[in-house]
Amino acid sequence: MYSSFIPPRQVKIGDAAAFVGTTPRAIRHYHEIGLLPEPERGSDDRRRYGYEDMIRLLWIRKMADAGIALDDIRVAFADTPCARADSDSDSDSDHGIAGILERLEETLVAQEAELRRQRTAVQRMRTEGSRMGLLSDFVTSRLKSLPEGSLRQADLDGLLVTERIFGPLGAAVQATRFIALATHPDLREESDRVDAAEEALDDTIAVDDPRVTQVAGERHAFEKVLQAVIEDSGLAQSDDALFDSWDALHPPAAAAAAAAAAAAGEGEDEDEAGQSSGRGQESMSAFEATGKMPYDFSPARLRCMELAEGLEGLAPHESPAS
Repeated sequence: MYSSFIPPRQVKIGDAAAFVGTTPRAIRHYHEIGLLPEPERGSDDRRRYGYEDMIRLLWIRKMADAGIALDDIRVAFADTPCARADSDSDSDSDHGIAGILERLEETLVAQEAELRRQRTAVQRMRTEGSRMGLLSDFVTSRLKSLPEGSLRQADLDGLLVTERIFGPLGAAVQATRFIALATHPDLREESDRVDAAEEALDDTIAVDDPRVTQVAGERHAFEKVLQAVIEDSGLAQSDDALFDSWDALHPPAAAAAAAAAAAAGEGEDEDEAGQSSGRGQESMSAFEATGKMPYDFSPARLRCMELAEGLEGLAPHESPAS
């Protein structure tokens, strides 16, 4: 027996949307952007969709699900069998879709690589600790031997800033300071005392206040003791080894090429192994970076820092000018 069911020759927009798996609103949008030609309307002034319309809707839905942008779909369908029934249009349409699919695959490959990079970064932060994991491997490798909790948040924050300005090598060298403080409680205590004295030089203190000169002398004396400890503990030799390790990871030719690319604005960020991270973070000189990083230092504190630095060149019997 033959079935008595006779399929409709045309359907309304709601039935078309239900069959394709989309919404009437989406179909209306396809009409608005020229992706789907407006169909004929019935006597009730409602759109009616035939077989070719449904084929095109299915193509649109499948391609959109694959991640192809609607604008690209429209370009691919600019000359489709729905518009012309000759064989050449079939070939042109397939060629256009193939090109779009090729570009889409390239985009997806790049997205997959970026997702892998992000996942690796998240895993590293979970393994190293949220703040330690923000630093590059070149820096954290210097800190792994320290007892847990011996580094303070301010230490890691300082390393993060230094790495942004001077790169992983600069931060790894600065880490020497924090290693010495973390392994010598008496030094840490004195460091805290001098830091507090400097912070007390706020905007209420005049630059010629005697306390400015006093704190500058205390800072200078502390830095001399700290440097002596670094020398005696062998950390200074470790710093020398850092430069050798960095040079091994960044051969001169590769470093020169990377610098030239960065100067031309063509390079991407590189990780500590010299591999592109793909993040495209803006490259800038240390001078530029320093000028963009705010420090809330009062004039008195800045003067204190100048005096402490100037003490390096003075003989023991001399005193800094205030």
